[in-house]
Amino acid sequence: MKRFIAGASGMLLIMAAGLFFWIGAQSQEVVLPDAPPPPEQTDPEGLPVADDAETAIGPAPPTPPKAYQSSREEKRFNRYDRDRDELITRLELMSSRTKAFKKLDKDGNNLLTFEEWAAATSKKFASADKDRNGQLTRTEFRTTRPKRTAPRCKC
Repeated sequence: MKRFIAGASGMLLIMAAGLFFWIGAQSQEVVLPDAPPPPEQTDPEGLPVADDAETAIGPAPPTPPKAYQSSREEKRFNRYDRDRDELITRLELMSSRTKAFKKLDKDGNNLLTFEEWAAATSKKFASADKDRNGQLTRTEFRTTRPKRTAPRCKC
């Protein structure tokens, strides 16, 4: 019990000393030094000036080309065309999509061109657009989802 009382009184003394130091530090005014003056400005008279009569060195820089706005189908095609050779190989389309790849590859050369891709997707859009207004509603868009198959049990 004596240890507890001694510990508690020690803590109170430490807290009181800390409080006195804190109050004493607050009452002191801290003087901040003045900021140094800004650097002197150099006069531009010492810099060389180009004359209007002087010829330019080298040709003028080329103007940047206009950015090409790719369509949604081109973006989807480019997502699969990993090596950017304008052809999607079977490996690029992923092995899980082999059936879909064979369905899209009309000429059977194991290469999918953008035209084959666009033709298949436009047919898919046309079959989903039931009211033939050129727009898919949410209900029509749901029909484009691949059919789900029941998972195979590997028991």
